[in-house]
Amino acid sequence: MDSAGNPVKTFAVTTPLYYVNALPHIGSAYTTIAADALARFHRLLGQPVLMITGTDEHGQKIQRTAAARGLEPQAHCDEIVAGFYTLWERLNIAYDRFSRTTAPRHAAIVQEFYQRVWQSGDIYEGRQQGWYCVACEEFKEERELLADKRCPIHTNKSVEWRDEHNYFFKLSNYQEKLSALYAEQPEFIQPVTRRNEVLNFVDSGLQDFSISRINLDWGFPVPTAPEQTLYVWFDALLGYVTALLDDADDPTLENALRQWWPINIHLIGKDILRFHAVYWPAMLMSAGLPLPDRVFGHGFLTKDGQKMGKSLGNTLDPLALVNQYGADAVRFYFLKEIEFGRDGDFSETRFVNVLNADLANDLGNLLNRTLKMASRYCGGKIPKISMDAFTDHHPLAERGANLAGQVQQAYENLAFSEACEAVLSLVRASNKYLDETAPWTLFKQGQQAKTEMVLYAVLESVRLSGYLLAPIVPGLATAIYTQLGFAVDFDQRDIGQQLPFEQHSVWGTLPGDQSLGKASPIFQRIEIPAEVP
Repeated sequence: MDSAGNPVKTFAVTTPLYYVNALPHIGSAYTTIAADALARFHRLLGQPVLMITGTDEHGQKIQRTAAARGLEPQAHCDEIVAGFYTLWERLNIAYDRFSRTTAPRHAAIVQEFYQRVWQSGDIYEGRQQGWYCVACEEFKEERELLADKRCPIHTNKSVEWRDEHNYFFKLSNYQEKLSALYAEQPEFIQPVTRRNEVLNFVDSGLQDFSISRINLDWGFPVPTAPEQTLYVWFDALLGYVTALLDDADDPTLENALRQWWPINIHLIGKDILRFHAVYWPAMLMSAGLPLPDRVFGHGFLTKDGQKMGKSLGNTLDPLALVNQYGADAVRFYFLKEIEFGRDGDFSETRFVNVLNADLANDLGNLLNRTLKMASRYCGGKIPKISMDAFTDHHPLAERGANLAGQVQQAYENLAFSEACEAVLSLVRASNKYLDETAPWTLFKQGQQAKTEMVLYAVLESVRLSGYLLAPIVPGLATAIYTQLGFAVDFDQRDIGQQLPFEQHSVWGTLPGDQSLGKASPIFQRIEIPAEVP
Protein backbone atom coordinates (compact mmCIF):
# COMPACT_ATOMS: atom_id res chain seq x y z
CA MET A 1 0.00 0.00 0.00
CA ASP A 2 1.11 3.59 -0.64
CA SER A 3 0.81 6.46 1.85
CA ALA A 4 -2.82 6.95 0.80
CA GLY A 5 -3.67 3.29 1.42
CA ASN A 6 -3.93 2.38 -2.26
CA PRO A 7 -2.41 -0.83 -3.66
CA VAL A 8 1.03 -0.24 -5.20
CA LYS A 9 1.26 -1.37 -8.81
CA THR A 10 4.22 -3.74 -8.99
CA PHE A 11 5.95 -5.08 -12.08
CA ALA A 12 7.60 -8.51 -12.33
CA VAL A 13 9.43 -9.77 -15.42
CA THR A 14 11.29 -13.04 -15.99
CA THR A 15 13.82 -14.37 -18.42
CA PRO A 16 13.78 -18.12 -19.02
CA LEU A 17 15.60 -20.19 -16.45
CA TYR A 18 18.48 -21.08 -18.73
CA TYR A 19 19.59 -24.67 -19.16
CA VAL A 20 23.12 -25.24 -17.88
CA ASN A 21 24.34 -27.78 -20.40
CA ALA A 22 26.82 -25.14 -21.60
CA LEU A 23 27.98 -21.58 -20.92
CA PRO A 24 25.52 -18.83 -21.84
CA HIS A 25 25.23 -18.07 -25.55
CA ILE A 26 24.20 -14.92 -27.41
CA GLY A 27 20.53 -15.96 -27.44
CA SER A 28 20.49 -16.10 -23.65
CA ALA A 29 22.16 -12.70 -23.49
CA TYR A 30 19.61 -11.26 -25.94
CA THR A 31 16.59 -12.26 -23.86
CA THR A 32 18.22 -11.04 -20.66
CA ILE A 33 19.19 -7.66 -22.13
CA ALA A 34 15.57 -7.16 -23.21
CA ALA A 35 14.21 -8.15 -19.80
CA ASP A 36 16.67 -5.83 -18.09
CA ALA A 37 15.72 -2.89 -20.33
CA LEU A 38 12.04 -3.50 -19.60
CA ALA A 39 12.67 -3.73 -15.86
CA ARG A 40 14.76 -0.57 -15.92
CA PHE A 41 12.02 1.31 -17.75
CA HIS A 42 9.44 0.36 -15.13
CA ARG A 43 11.87 1.43 -12.39
CA LEU A 44 12.13 4.76 -14.22
CA LEU A 45 8.33 5.01 -13.90
CA GLY A 46 8.77 4.67 -10.15
CA GLN A 47 7.19 1.22 -9.88
CA PRO A 48 8.41 -1.51 -7.50
CA VAL A 49 10.10 -3.93 -9.91
CA LEU A 50 11.28 -7.52 -9.63
CA MET A 51 13.44 -8.93 -12.41
CA ILE A 52 13.96 -12.68 -12.24
CA THR A 53 16.55 -14.69 -14.11
CA GLY A 54 18.26 -17.96 -13.27
CA THR A 55 19.09 -21.48 -14.31
CA ASP A 56 17.32 -24.78 -14.94
CA GLU A 57 19.69 -27.46 -13.63
CA HIS A 58 17.98 -30.85 -13.63
CA GLY A 59 17.31 -33.44 -16.32
CA GLN A 60 18.98 -36.13 -18.36
CA LYS A 61 20.89 -33.74 -20.58
CA ILE A 62 22.65 -32.25 -17.56
CA GLN A 63 23.37 -35.68 -16.12
CA ARG A 64 24.94 -36.86 -19.40
CA THR A 65 26.88 -33.63 -19.94
CA ALA A 66 28.35 -33.79 -16.45
CA ALA A 67 29.27 -37.46 -16.87
CA ALA A 68 30.99 -36.72 -20.17
CA ARG A 69 33.08 -34.10 -18.36
CA GLY A 70 33.90 -36.45 -15.49
CA LEU A 71 32.02 -34.27 -12.99
CA GLU A 72 29.18 -34.74 -10.58
CA PRO A 73 26.06 -32.93 -11.86
CA GLN A 74 26.08 -30.36 -9.08
CA ALA A 75 29.73 -29.47 -9.70
CA HIS A 76 29.00 -29.06 -13.40
CA CYS A 77 25.99 -26.83 -12.65
CA ASP A 78 27.94 -24.66 -10.23
CA GLU A 79 30.65 -24.08 -12.82
CA ILE A 80 28.22 -23.10 -15.57
CA VAL A 81 26.14 -20.90 -13.25
CA ALA A 82 29.31 -18.94 -12.44
CA GLY A 83 29.52 -18.18 -16.17
CA PHE A 84 26.01 -16.70 -16.11
CA TYR A 85 26.87 -14.55 -13.10
CA THR A 86 29.94 -13.23 -14.90
CA LEU A 87 28.15 -12.45 -18.16
CA TRP A 88 25.19 -10.74 -16.50
CA GLU A 89 27.60 -8.55 -14.52
CA ARG A 90 29.54 -7.61 -17.66
CA LEU A 91 26.30 -6.82 -19.52
CA ASN A 92 25.16 -4.60 -16.65
CA ILE A 93 22.08 -6.74 -15.98
CA ALA A 94 20.37 -5.40 -12.84
CA TYR A 95 18.44 -8.53 -11.90
CA ASP A 96 16.78 -8.81 -8.49
CA ARG A 97 16.59 -12.59 -8.09
CA PHE A 98 18.65 -15.43 -9.56
CA SER A 99 16.63 -18.64 -9.31
CA ARG A 100 18.39 -22.02 -9.31
CA THR A 101 16.31 -25.16 -9.54
CA THR A 102 18.82 -27.10 -7.43
CA ALA A 103 18.14 -24.81 -4.45
CA PRO A 104 16.67 -26.62 -1.41
CA ARG A 105 13.91 -23.99 -1.14
CA HIS A 106 12.85 -24.82 -4.68
CA ALA A 107 12.33 -28.47 -3.75
CA ALA A 108 9.74 -27.47 -1.14
CA ILE A 109 7.82 -25.31 -3.64
CA VAL A 110 7.81 -28.08 -6.25
CA GLN A 111 6.53 -30.65 -3.76
CA GLU A 112 3.70 -28.40 -2.55
CA PHE A 113 2.68 -27.54 -6.11
CA TYR A 114 2.73 -31.21 -7.13
CA GLN A 115 0.45 -32.07 -4.21
CA ARG A 116 -2.05 -29.44 -5.34
CA VAL A 117 -2.14 -30.83 -8.88
CA TRP A 118 -2.35 -34.38 -7.52
CA GLN A 119 -5.30 -33.45 -5.33
CA SER A 120 -7.06 -31.84 -8.29
CA GLY A 121 -7.07 -35.27 -9.98
CA ASP A 122 -4.90 -34.21 -12.91
CA ILE A 123 -2.07 -36.71 -12.39
CA TYR A 124 -2.32 -40.39 -13.30
CA GLU A 125 -0.11 -43.38 -14.14
CA GLY A 126 0.34 -44.40 -17.76
CA ARG A 127 2.68 -45.63 -20.47
CA GLN A 128 4.72 -43.31 -22.64
CA GLN A 129 5.97 -44.46 -26.04
CA GLY A 130 7.60 -42.20 -28.56
CA TRP A 131 10.63 -40.38 -29.91
CA TYR A 132 12.45 -38.31 -27.30
CA CYS A 133 14.96 -35.48 -27.79
CA VAL A 134 17.29 -35.32 -24.81
CA ALA A 135 18.49 -31.86 -25.87
CA CYS A 136 14.91 -30.52 -25.79
CA GLU A 137 13.92 -32.81 -22.88
CA GLU A 138 10.73 -33.41 -24.85
CA PHE A 139 8.87 -36.14 -26.76
CA LYS A 140 8.47 -35.36 -30.44
CA GLU A 141 5.68 -36.38 -32.79
CA GLU A 142 6.79 -38.42 -35.79
CA ARG A 143 5.57 -35.73 -38.18
CA GLU A 144 7.90 -33.17 -36.56
CA LEU A 145 11.09 -35.15 -37.14
CA LEU A 146 13.64 -34.48 -39.86
CA ALA A 147 15.35 -37.17 -41.93
CA ASP A 148 17.21 -39.87 -39.97
CA LYS A 149 14.95 -39.20 -36.97
CA ARG A 150 16.66 -35.92 -36.13
CA CYS A 151 15.18 -33.22 -33.91
CA PRO A 152 13.72 -30.24 -35.83
CA ILE A 153 15.37 -27.83 -33.34
CA HIS A 154 18.63 -29.64 -32.57
CA THR A 155 19.10 -30.69 -36.16
CA ASN A 156 22.41 -32.48 -35.57
CA LYS A 157 20.96 -34.73 -32.85
CA SER A 158 18.94 -37.89 -33.35
CA VAL A 159 15.97 -38.58 -31.12
CA GLU A 160 15.73 -41.73 -28.95
CA TRP A 161 12.87 -44.21 -28.76
CA ARG A 162 11.34 -44.40 -25.28
CA ASP A 163 8.88 -46.87 -23.82
CA GLU A 164 8.32 -46.00 -20.17
CA HIS A 165 5.80 -46.26 -17.37
CA ASN A 166 5.38 -42.68 -16.15
CA TYR A 167 3.07 -40.29 -14.38
CA PHE A 168 1.06 -38.01 -16.65
CA PHE A 169 -0.54 -34.59 -16.39
CA LYS A 170 -4.05 -34.35 -17.86
CA LEU A 171 -3.34 -31.54 -20.28
CA SER A 172 -6.31 -32.66 -22.38
CA ASN A 173 -8.59 -31.53 -19.54
CA TYR A 174 -7.59 -27.95 -20.27
CA GLN A 175 -8.28 -27.75 -24.00
CA GLU A 176 -11.41 -25.63 -23.61
CA LYS A 177 -10.08 -23.56 -20.72
CA LEU A 178 -6.91 -22.66 -22.64
CA SER A 179 -8.88 -21.80 -25.77
CA ALA A 180 -11.10 -19.55 -23.66
CA LEU A 181 -8.04 -17.91 -22.12
CA TYR A 182 -6.55 -17.08 -25.51
CA ALA A 183 -9.90 -15.71 -26.75
CA GLU A 184 -10.62 -13.61 -23.66
CA GLN A 185 -7.04 -12.35 -23.29
CA PRO A 186 -5.66 -11.99 -26.82
CA GLU A 187 -2.52 -10.29 -25.46
CA PHE A 188 -1.66 -13.28 -23.27
CA ILE A 189 0.66 -14.59 -26.03
CA GLN A 190 2.75 -12.12 -28.01
CA PRO A 191 3.63 -11.27 -30.69
CA VAL A 192 0.74 -12.25 -32.97
CA THR A 193 2.86 -14.76 -34.89
CA ARG A 194 3.56 -16.69 -31.66
CA ARG A 195 -0.08 -16.49 -30.65
CA ASN A 196 -1.12 -18.02 -33.97
CA GLU A 197 1.39 -20.86 -33.52
CA VAL A 198 -0.10 -21.71 -30.13
CA LEU A 199 -3.68 -21.48 -31.38
CA ASN A 200 -2.89 -23.91 -34.19
CA PHE A 201 -1.22 -26.30 -31.76
CA VAL A 202 -4.07 -26.25 -29.26
CA ASP A 203 -6.76 -26.44 -31.93
CA SER A 204 -5.16 -29.63 -33.27
CA GLY A 205 -5.94 -31.32 -29.93
CA LEU A 206 -3.99 -31.47 -26.68
CA GLN A 207 -2.44 -34.70 -25.46
CA ASP A 208 -1.52 -35.49 -21.88
CA PHE A 209 2.22 -35.33 -21.20
CA SER A 210 4.41 -37.33 -18.89
CA ILE A 211 5.75 -35.50 -15.85
CA SER A 212 8.15 -38.16 -14.59
CA ARG A 213 11.13 -40.14 -15.83
CA ILE A 214 12.64 -43.46 -14.84
CA ASN A 215 16.34 -44.40 -14.63
CA LEU A 216 17.25 -40.79 -13.93
CA ASP A 217 18.86 -39.72 -10.68
CA TRP A 218 19.42 -36.02 -11.35
CA GLY A 219 16.18 -34.37 -10.30
CA PHE A 220 13.51 -34.30 -7.61
CA PRO A 221 11.81 -37.59 -6.68
CA VAL A 222 8.12 -37.75 -7.56
CA PRO A 223 6.35 -37.22 -4.20
CA THR A 224 3.89 -40.05 -4.84
CA ALA A 225 6.45 -42.36 -6.46
CA PRO A 226 10.01 -41.68 -5.19
CA GLU A 227 11.50 -44.29 -7.54
CA GLN A 228 10.79 -41.88 -10.41
CA THR A 229 12.14 -38.37 -11.05
CA LEU A 230 10.04 -35.33 -11.87
CA TYR A 231 10.17 -34.21 -15.49
CA VAL A 232 12.52 -31.25 -15.79
CA TRP A 233 9.89 -28.89 -17.22
CA PHE A 234 7.43 -29.58 -14.38
CA ASP A 235 10.25 -28.66 -12.00
CA ALA A 236 11.79 -25.76 -13.92
CA LEU A 237 8.73 -23.61 -14.53
CA LEU A 238 8.17 -23.44 -10.80
CA GLY A 239 11.54 -21.73 -10.47
CA TYR A 240 9.69 -18.52 -11.30
CA VAL A 241 7.59 -19.02 -8.17
CA THR A 242 10.52 -19.94 -5.91
CA ALA A 243 12.27 -16.72 -6.97
CA LEU A 244 9.46 -14.68 -5.41
CA LEU A 245 10.39 -15.78 -1.88
CA ASP A 246 12.18 -13.30 0.32
CA ASP A 247 15.26 -14.64 2.12
CA ALA A 248 13.47 -14.78 5.46
CA ASP A 249 10.38 -16.54 4.10
CA ASP A 250 9.57 -20.18 4.76
CA PRO A 251 9.40 -21.87 1.32
CA THR A 252 5.62 -22.14 0.89
CA LEU A 253 3.40 -21.22 -2.03
CA GLU A 254 1.50 -18.78 0.15
CA ASN A 255 4.65 -16.85 0.97
CA ALA A 256 5.94 -16.95 -2.60
CA LEU A 257 2.72 -15.66 -4.13
CA ARG A 258 2.07 -12.97 -1.55
CA GLN A 259 3.52 -9.86 -3.25
CA TRP A 260 4.71 -10.31 -6.81
CA TRP A 261 2.40 -12.92 -8.28
CA PRO A 262 1.11 -13.06 -10.95
CA ILE A 263 4.15 -12.34 -13.09
CA ASN A 264 3.49 -9.48 -15.50
CA ILE A 265 5.50 -10.92 -18.37
CA HIS A 266 7.58 -13.99 -19.17
CA LEU A 267 10.19 -13.21 -21.86
CA ILE A 268 11.29 -16.35 -23.70
CA GLY A 269 12.76 -17.59 -26.96
CA LYS A 270 10.20 -18.99 -29.38
CA ASP A 271 11.64 -22.51 -29.07
CA ILE A 272 10.15 -22.87 -25.57
CA LEU A 273 6.84 -21.19 -26.35
CA ARG A 274 4.73 -24.32 -25.94
CA PHE A 275 5.94 -24.95 -22.41
CA HIS A 276 5.16 -21.40 -21.29
CA ALA A 277 1.97 -20.69 -23.23
CA VAL A 278 0.29 -24.11 -22.99
CA TYR A 279 1.76 -26.38 -20.30
CA TRP A 280 2.43 -23.64 -17.73
CA PRO A 281 -1.03 -22.01 -17.68
CA ALA A 282 -2.67 -25.45 -17.61
CA MET A 283 -0.54 -26.47 -14.64
CA LEU A 284 -1.38 -23.23 -12.83
CA MET A 285 -5.09 -23.72 -13.53
CA SER A 286 -4.85 -27.22 -12.09
CA ALA A 287 -3.21 -25.87 -8.93
CA GLY A 288 -5.84 -23.14 -8.63
CA LEU A 289 -3.37 -20.28 -9.09
CA PRO A 290 -3.68 -17.01 -11.07
CA LEU A 291 -2.02 -16.89 -14.48
CA PRO A 292 0.74 -14.55 -15.65
CA ASP A 293 -0.35 -11.56 -17.71
CA ARG A 294 1.77 -12.12 -20.82
CA VAL A 295 4.13 -14.55 -22.48
CA PHE A 296 6.33 -12.97 -25.15
CA GLY A 297 8.33 -15.23 -27.48
CA HIS A 298 11.08 -13.45 -29.38
CA GLY A 299 12.85 -14.69 -32.50
CA PHE A 300 16.15 -16.41 -33.16
CA LEU A 301 19.49 -14.79 -33.92
CA THR A 302 21.71 -15.55 -36.88
CA LYS A 303 25.23 -14.41 -37.72
CA ASP A 304 25.99 -12.96 -41.14
CA GLY A 305 22.73 -14.47 -42.36
CA GLN A 306 23.54 -18.00 -41.20
CA LYS A 307 22.26 -20.06 -38.29
CA MET A 308 24.92 -20.22 -35.59
CA GLY A 309 26.43 -23.51 -34.51
CA LYS A 310 29.65 -25.14 -33.38
CA SER A 311 29.65 -27.37 -36.45
CA LEU A 312 29.65 -24.26 -38.66
CA GLY A 313 32.31 -22.58 -36.56
CA ASN A 314 30.36 -19.31 -36.47
CA THR A 315 29.20 -19.05 -32.87
CA LEU A 316 29.15 -15.63 -31.25
CA ASP A 317 30.56 -15.50 -27.74
CA PRO A 318 28.63 -12.82 -25.81
CA LEU A 319 31.33 -12.50 -23.17
CA ALA A 320 34.02 -11.85 -25.79
CA LEU A 321 31.73 -9.37 -27.52
CA VAL A 322 31.03 -7.34 -24.39
CA ASN A 323 34.67 -7.49 -23.30
CA GLN A 324 35.71 -6.01 -26.64
CA TYR A 325 33.00 -3.40 -27.16
CA GLY A 326 31.37 -2.77 -23.78
CA ALA A 327 27.94 -3.42 -22.33
CA ASP A 328 26.16 -0.37 -23.77
CA ALA A 329 27.35 -1.18 -27.28
CA VAL A 330 26.05 -4.74 -27.16
CA ARG A 331 22.78 -3.76 -25.48
CA PHE A 332 22.13 -0.96 -27.97
CA TYR A 333 22.80 -2.96 -31.10
CA PHE A 334 20.60 -5.93 -30.28
CA LEU A 335 17.65 -3.85 -29.06
CA LYS A 336 17.87 -1.10 -31.67
CA GLU A 337 18.73 -3.08 -34.79
CA ILE A 338 16.47 -6.10 -34.26
CA GLU A 339 12.71 -5.78 -34.05
CA PHE A 340 11.92 -7.63 -30.84
CA GLY A 341 9.75 -10.62 -31.68
CA ARG A 342 11.26 -11.23 -35.12
CA ASP A 343 14.38 -13.16 -36.08
CA GLY A 344 17.47 -10.98 -36.26
CA ASP A 345 21.00 -11.04 -37.57
CA PHE A 346 24.39 -10.03 -36.20
CA SER A 347 27.00 -8.68 -38.56
CA GLU A 348 30.15 -7.20 -37.08
CA THR A 349 30.38 -4.67 -39.90
CA ARG A 350 26.81 -3.57 -39.31
CA PHE A 351 27.41 -3.60 -35.55
CA VAL A 352 30.36 -1.21 -35.83
CA ASN A 353 28.65 1.06 -38.35
CA VAL A 354 25.50 1.41 -36.25
CA LEU A 355 27.40 2.19 -33.06
CA ASN A 356 29.66 4.72 -34.75
CA ALA A 357 26.78 6.45 -36.50
CA ASP A 358 24.24 6.54 -33.68
CA LEU A 359 26.25 6.68 -30.46
CA ALA A 360 29.69 8.06 -31.37
CA ASN A 361 28.72 10.52 -34.12
CA ASP A 362 25.10 11.58 -33.72
CA LEU A 363 24.70 11.50 -29.94
CA GLY A 364 28.24 11.58 -28.54
CA ASN A 365 29.67 14.22 -30.84
CA LEU A 366 26.55 16.36 -30.43
CA LEU A 367 26.97 16.49 -26.66
CA ASN A 368 30.72 16.97 -26.83
CA ARG A 369 30.76 19.95 -29.14
CA THR A 370 27.75 21.62 -27.49
CA LEU A 371 29.31 21.28 -24.03
CA LYS A 372 32.53 22.83 -25.27
CA MET A 373 30.62 25.78 -26.70
CA ALA A 374 28.66 26.17 -23.44
CA SER A 375 31.93 26.16 -21.56
CA ARG A 376 33.33 28.97 -23.74
CA TYR A 377 30.18 31.02 -24.31
CA CYS A 378 28.20 30.52 -21.08
CA GLY A 379 30.84 30.29 -18.37
CA GLY A 380 30.58 26.50 -18.08
CA LYS A 381 26.98 26.63 -16.93
CA ILE A 382 23.67 25.65 -18.41
CA PRO A 383 22.08 28.80 -19.84
CA LYS A 384 19.12 30.09 -17.85
CA ILE A 385 16.29 30.29 -20.36
CA SER A 386 12.57 30.92 -19.90
CA MET A 387 10.44 28.34 -21.70
CA ASP A 388 8.46 31.27 -23.11
CA ALA A 389 11.45 31.90 -25.35
CA PHE A 390 10.65 28.77 -27.36
CA THR A 391 7.88 29.26 -29.89
CA ASP A 392 5.16 26.72 -30.55
CA HIS A 393 7.00 25.57 -33.65
CA HIS A 394 10.51 25.40 -32.26
CA PRO A 395 12.01 22.33 -33.99
CA LEU A 396 13.40 20.74 -30.82
CA ALA A 397 10.85 21.86 -28.23
CA GLU A 398 8.00 20.68 -30.44
CA ARG A 399 9.58 17.32 -31.17
CA GLY A 400 10.62 16.85 -27.54
CA ALA A 401 7.13 17.61 -26.25
CA ASN A 402 5.68 14.45 -27.82
CA LEU A 403 8.65 12.16 -27.38
CA ALA A 404 7.99 10.70 -23.92
CA GLY A 405 4.55 9.39 -24.86
CA GLN A 406 5.90 7.71 -27.99
CA VAL A 407 8.81 6.13 -26.14
CA GLN A 408 6.70 4.96 -23.20
CA GLN A 409 4.27 3.23 -25.52
CA ALA A 410 7.17 1.60 -27.38
CA TYR A 411 8.74 0.25 -24.19
CA GLU A 412 5.41 -1.07 -22.93
CA ASN A 413 4.90 -2.84 -26.27
CA LEU A 414 8.47 -4.23 -26.12
CA ALA A 415 9.18 -2.30 -29.32
CA PHE A 416 12.70 -1.39 -28.25
CA SER A 417 13.82 -0.54 -31.79
CA GLU A 418 10.93 1.94 -32.09
CA ALA A 419 11.94 3.56 -28.79
CA CYS A 420 15.50 3.98 -30.05
CA GLU A 421 14.42 5.40 -33.40
CA ALA A 422 12.07 7.89 -31.76
CA VAL A 423 14.86 9.17 -29.52
CA LEU A 424 17.40 9.24 -32.32
CA SER A 425 15.03 11.36 -34.39
CA LEU A 426 15.40 14.09 -31.73
CA VAL A 427 19.18 13.62 -31.72
CA ARG A 428 19.38 14.00 -35.50
CA ALA A 429 17.08 17.02 -35.42
CA SER A 430 19.36 18.54 -32.77
CA ASN A 431 22.43 18.10 -34.97
CA LYS A 432 20.60 19.75 -37.86
CA TYR A 433 19.39 22.58 -35.63
CA LEU A 434 22.88 23.21 -34.29
CA ASP A 435 24.36 23.37 -37.76
CA GLU A 436 21.61 25.66 -39.09
CA THR A 437 21.65 28.11 -36.18
CA ALA A 438 25.46 28.18 -35.90
CA PRO A 439 25.78 29.42 -32.30
CA TRP A 440 29.50 30.04 -32.86
CA THR A 441 28.54 32.70 -35.39
CA LEU A 442 25.81 34.15 -33.17
CA PHE A 443 28.34 34.48 -30.37
CA LYS A 444 30.85 36.31 -32.60
CA GLN A 445 28.04 38.66 -33.61
CA GLY A 446 27.38 39.46 -29.97
CA GLN A 447 23.98 37.79 -29.93
CA GLN A 448 24.41 36.22 -26.48
CA ALA A 449 20.72 35.59 -25.79
CA LYS A 450 20.23 33.70 -29.05
CA THR A 451 23.46 31.77 -28.48
CA GLU A 452 22.30 30.65 -25.07
CA MET A 453 18.85 29.68 -26.35
CA VAL A 454 20.37 27.46 -29.03
CA LEU A 455 22.78 25.77 -26.63
CA TYR A 456 20.08 25.22 -24.02
CA ALA A 457 17.78 23.64 -26.60
CA VAL A 458 20.46 21.21 -27.74
CA LEU A 459 21.69 20.32 -24.24
CA GLU A 460 18.13 19.73 -23.09
CA SER A 461 17.44 17.51 -26.11
CA VAL A 462 20.55 15.46 -25.33
CA ARG A 463 19.47 15.18 -21.69
CA LEU A 464 16.00 13.98 -22.66
CA SER A 465 17.49 11.52 -25.15
CA GLY A 466 19.81 10.10 -22.50
CA TYR A 467 16.96 9.80 -20.01
CA LEU A 468 14.68 7.93 -22.40
CA LEU A 469 17.51 5.67 -23.63
CA ALA A 470 18.67 4.90 -20.07
CA PRO A 471 16.91 1.51 -19.84
CA ILE A 472 18.88 0.35 -22.90
CA VAL A 473 22.22 2.14 -22.34
CA PRO A 474 22.36 2.97 -18.61
CA GLY A 475 26.11 3.61 -18.64
CA LEU A 476 25.81 6.09 -21.49
CA ALA A 477 22.85 7.82 -19.81
CA THR A 478 24.86 8.20 -16.60
CA ALA A 479 27.74 9.74 -18.56
CA ILE A 480 25.38 12.22 -20.23
CA TYR A 481 23.81 13.28 -16.96
CA THR A 482 27.21 13.56 -15.29
CA GLN A 483 28.51 15.88 -18.00
CA LEU A 484 25.35 17.96 -17.67
CA GLY A 485 26.17 18.47 -14.01
CA PHE A 486 23.90 15.92 -12.33
CA ALA A 487 25.14 13.58 -9.59
CA VAL A 488 23.16 10.51 -10.55
CA ASP A 489 23.70 6.89 -11.55
CA PHE A 490 21.05 5.19 -13.68
CA ASP A 491 21.98 1.83 -12.15
CA GLN A 492 20.33 2.79 -8.85
CA ARG A 493 17.13 0.89 -8.07
CA ASP A 494 15.32 4.03 -6.88
CA ILE A 495 16.07 6.00 -10.05
CA GLY A 496 12.34 6.65 -10.49
CA GLN A 497 12.29 8.51 -7.20
CA GLN A 498 15.50 10.43 -7.90
CA LEU A 499 14.49 11.41 -11.44
CA PRO A 500 10.67 11.07 -11.63
CA PHE A 501 9.42 10.16 -15.07
CA GLU A 502 6.60 12.72 -14.95
CA GLN A 503 9.20 15.46 -14.57
CA HIS A 504 12.32 14.26 -16.38
CA SER A 505 10.57 12.91 -19.47
CA VAL A 506 9.34 16.44 -20.22
CA TRP A 507 11.36 18.62 -22.57
CA GLY A 508 12.49 21.83 -20.86
CA THR A 509 13.38 20.62 -17.37
CA LEU A 510 17.15 21.15 -17.57
CA PRO A 511 17.95 23.53 -14.68
CA GLY A 512 19.54 26.81 -15.71
CA ASP A 513 22.75 27.99 -14.03
CA GLN A 514 23.74 24.40 -13.18
CA SER A 515 27.48 23.93 -13.54
CA LEU A 516 28.43 21.64 -16.39
CA GLY A 517 30.85 18.74 -16.10
CA LYS A 518 33.96 18.32 -18.18
CA ALA A 519 33.32 17.48 -21.82
CA SER A 520 34.73 14.12 -22.88
CA PRO A 521 33.55 11.57 -25.47
CA ILE A 522 30.72 9.45 -24.01
CA PHE A 523 31.22 6.78 -26.66
CA GLN A 524 34.51 6.22 -28.41
CA ARG A 525 34.36 5.63 -32.13
CA ILE A 526 35.20 2.00 -32.96
CA GLU A 527 38.02 1.36 -35.38
CA ILE A 528 38.34 -2.08 -36.93
CA PRO A 529 41.99 -2.95 -37.53
CA ALA A 530 42.80 -3.44 -41.20
CA GLU A 531 43.48 -7.05 -42.16
CA VAL A 532 47.12 -7.87 -42.73
CA PRO A 533 47.56 -9.26 -46.26
